Amino acid sequence: MTADDPALRAAYRLCRRRTRAEDPAEYALIQLVPAPLRPALHALWAAANALDDLGDDRTAPAAERAARVAAWITALHRELPTGTSPDPIRRALVDTATRWRLDLSELHGAMTQVREDTDGRRFGDWTAWRTWGRDNLLPWFGQVRAVFDRSGVPVALRLDTRESYEEFLDGVRLTDILSDLSADLAQGDLLVPDEALDRHPGAADDLLRRRWSPAVAALVTDLTGLARQWVTQDSLVRGMHPGPATVLRAMAALLRAQLDAIDSAGPALLRARPRPPLRIRARILAPARARAALAWRLTPLTVPPHRQPGPHRPAAAARPAPAAVFRLPPPHPSGRRPPRIPPGRLPHHVAVIMDGNGRWAQQRGLPRYEGHRAGATAARDVVHGALELGLRHLTLYTFSTENWSRDAEEVDALLDVLRRELDDDPFRDLDVRLRWHGRAGRLPPDLVDLLHLRERTTRTRTGLTLTMCIDYGGRDELTRTAAALARRTRAGHLDPDLITEDDFARHLPHPDLPDVDLLWRTGNEQRTSNFLPWHTAYAELYFTPGLWPDTDRRDLWQAVTAYTHRQRRLGTAPTTPILPRMHQ
Repeated sequence: MTADDPALRAAYRLCRRRTRAEDPAEYALIQLVPAPLRPALHALWAAANALDDLGDDRTAPAAERAARVAAWITALHRELPTGTSPDPIRRALVDTATRWRLDLSELHGAMTQVREDTDGRRFGDWTAWRTWGRDNLLPWFGQVRAVFDRSGVPVALRLDTRESYEEFLDGVRLTDILSDLSADLAQGDLLVPDEALDRHPGAADDLLRRRWSPAVAALVTDLTGLARQWVTQDSLVRGMHPGPATVLRAMAALLRAQLDAIDSAGPALLRARPRPPLRIRARILAPARARAALAWRLTPLTVPPHRQPGPHRPAAAARPAPAAVFRLPPPHPSGRRPPRIPPGRLPHHVAVIMDGNGRWAQQRGLPRYEGHRAGATAARDVVHGALELGLRHLTLYTFSTENWSRDAEEVDALLDVLRRELDDDPFRDLDVRLRWHGRAGRLPPDLVDLLHLRERTTRTRTGLTLTMCIDYGGRDELTRTAAALARRTRAGHLDPDLITEDDFARHLPHPDLPDVDLLWRTGNEQRTSNFLPWHTAYAELYFTPGLWPDTDRRDLWQAVTAYTHRQRRLGTAPTTPILPRMHQ
């Protein structure tokens, strides 16, 4: 805290006291991180807790609780540009966001969920339950990871796979629900999915009556076993910096101790929150403190300076942050400049199937992976051309779900090319926002981490959005979307007879990806190969014979120029009559 801002110091002290009083285990974990990082973590925890308390305050009707949560969220958004707040917890949160350059807009969905939860929640199956829990926890944990990133810890909270990370958070959520079972039941809430309750007939009624029974005991045993399995994720700390690794190991051990206390509580579980004995916690935390102290002592940290406090100003008077300065893309070696195309004729979204890398290499007597390396160079030049042209969205079909069937050596080489490109970060000085579309399960963990890192570090850029489709398949995308709709329907949130195209689009993995205007494929093939089937429904198709490594920005300009000469009707009648061809 700054020495010359007593109100800010008091705000951070309040967050620290609240964390310690409400969740001693969380407070103990925060004590394992370096002192300069602790105020930010206290502020994040206290803000999440304050919002939950507003939503859970059963002294007020649901509509009033929802209005209070909405007012808290609105106030936060209004106060962020000013850098301060009259509310002490929001004051600490706003200062944390300003100092550590956190993007709190990522918390909007989680905060909105708290407002929606004021009407109560019921889950038909584990899938709906996981979606709810992850939508709430992932954004907050993402802010913690961002603080570590900003402090300079290498690959902060690096995770072996995203699936194991999310499963760990499922365990955190389930442990929390079981710990708070007595308080939730007192308010008439039972946050366990029907799928779990149905395995133990009578358990749901007994719980709502706060009556311990063999069915309830069996249910609790099943749930603690499941939570224990989820929080035991050895892969989480593999290859991780020893500081965050120590925190996560201690967190997992404390969660398992809490689950042991739940198992041992018996009927008392329905009357009060169980806690593990102090000696058990001490046995976990004492060695963790020693390991953490050593790990952080050997780690140089980057701690941003405190901003100078200023008068509280309304959001309208706040000065906008200076825009980042990006360099222009290098010109083409030929000196050729992009065509002048009126903005109204320029396609908003161009998608490219980059075909022909392997054939290009074989024609030259080279291994196929050399074609992928040459293809990466071509992709860089096409991105430069897209920037010069003023395109808003460019999507590249980089690695399909079908590509896994290729020779293992070629797959490894292709993934290595991707890894090198992400490491080199060739667009770091350009106004390019990088996004990734695809699945993480089969990709190497370090590649997934690099993709997430590039997404995070470029998210505020407003020039060209470059989407890389990696381990992507169109049918897989549609299948996942249909499954998401089915889960929402089963949970009672959608009427299957009233589902619209807009509903389907909102449940796509990337609902904000715009429809494709121009789909361009190189390599002398004329098919779409399972690429963006939903988004290309009305796309103009453009096929060229050249192989991708022989392609550069001039080919992109030619494709876009051809697009401008087409009449896009989107199912309507042509604006000018098309005369039938006369036979000679």
